[in-house]
Amino acid sequence: MSATVSSGKRGKLTGSGAGKRRRKTDVDGEPTRTKVGTKKRPKLSEEISSDSEPESPEDTRKKEEEDEELEETAQEKKLRLAKLYLEQLRQQEEEKAEEEAFGDDQVAGRLKEDVLEQRGRLQKLVAKEIQAPVAADIRVLRGHQLPITCLVITPDNSAIFSGAKDCTIIKWSVASGKKLHRIQRVKKGTEGQPAGHTDHILCMAISSDGKYLATGDKNKLILIWAVDTCKHLYTFTGHRDAVSGLAFRKGTHQLYSTSHDRSVKVWNVAENAYIETLFGHQDAVTALDGLSRESCVTAGGRDGTVRVWKIPEESQLVFYGHQGSIDCIQLINEEHMISGSEDGSLALWGLSKKRPLTVQQKAHGMRGEEGLEQPYWVSSVTALLNTDLVASGSHSSFVRLWQCAEGFRRLEPLWDIPLVGFLREGKRQAIQSRRQ
Repeated sequence: MSATVSSGKRGKLTGSGAGKRRRKTDVDGEPTRTKVGTKKRPKLSEEISSDSEPESPEDTRKKEEEDEELEETAQEKKLRLAKLYLEQLRQQEEEKAEEEAFGDDQVAGRLKEDVLEQRGRLQKLVAKEIQAPVAADIRVLRGHQLPITCLVITPDNSAIFSGAKDCTIIKWSVASGKKLHRIQRVKKGTEGQPAGHTDHILCMAISSDGKYLATGDKNKLILIWAVDTCKHLYTFTGHRDAVSGLAFRKGTHQLYSTSHDRSVKVWNVAENAYIETLFGHQDAVTALDGLSRESCVTAGGRDGTVRVWKIPEESQLVFYGHQGSIDCIQLINEEHMISGSEDGSLALWGLSKKRPLTVQQKAHGMRGEEGLEQPYWVSSVTALLNTDLVASGSHSSFVRLWQCAEGFRRLEPLWDIPLVGFLREGKRQAIQSRRQ
């Protein structure tokens, strides 16, 4: 195959290979030669690796920020950091102000509650929120040999102290229901034995700081115990008959006691000291209660009165309302109280009025044969402090919960808690007659 090159400046390939490709020429028109085994290098701007990946937006953003930082002057950087610091300070001040405002609101709320509590006007509406327990939730604690007459729960709700006619005191764990300690009965006339009661325990009270436990018995004695260790500390003597009621003044170690000798006595437990005695009831005093004010309330038994004792003035206010013996009383707050009577009624009182705000007759129903029915005697009352929830107990084999409705103008029954293992009076009499 032959080929000829024309004499022009640009060479052309002729022959059978013409039209398939052109041979490049140099500036002088001479054809250039490419070495065998070498490749043409692409320009730098056109170099792309076949296995490279495109840059992500994050990488691009970082690269732009780095470029901006490089372009940022020292003065501009100082200004930017100063603005950032000031913004952080502003946010911290705002958070601090919010925390202080929240704390002030909480303190104001607590102060308001304290003022209302002192005035006796604090009333938390909880009665409608309380749900009746199911049978599985009721735990029975067994340990006393004779009827239990009184019990108290420690302020932290961790333990229960119970006293009974068997003259023993048992400390129970609320969480497990197990006995934590037992204070045994002491026989009369026996020397050298640990301190204890020699007769029926009728009442007990615990100080609001959970330090002292006071127990009173039929033998006219008041014994003071350390709550943590159950160690005997003091014995108060002075009553001339059975000690029937005890109450600590809230926030102090001042103790009030009452007795079948018709008197009310005041003691200082921390100093192991007697303070004074007040008289006024015309029959055996059956119950007593007190809160933070320097005063207490008492149930006068068969004299048919409820009395409010103002300790500093050594004066008393007399209230009338029940038709039978008044056997139990409890303060709901500083201005309201509830009492129960053997006539089967519950009375709700305001301390500013001498007559009950409302009386609930036949609070636990009736008992006895047809035509001879009698109301069940209300033997105990209690209240959830500063709320609208109260409870009453009787021989009807259940505890009944009540709501103080319409601003303490009415008592509404909520529901009953059955007392497991409690015998109705009719069944008890039937058992006793069969034994005879």
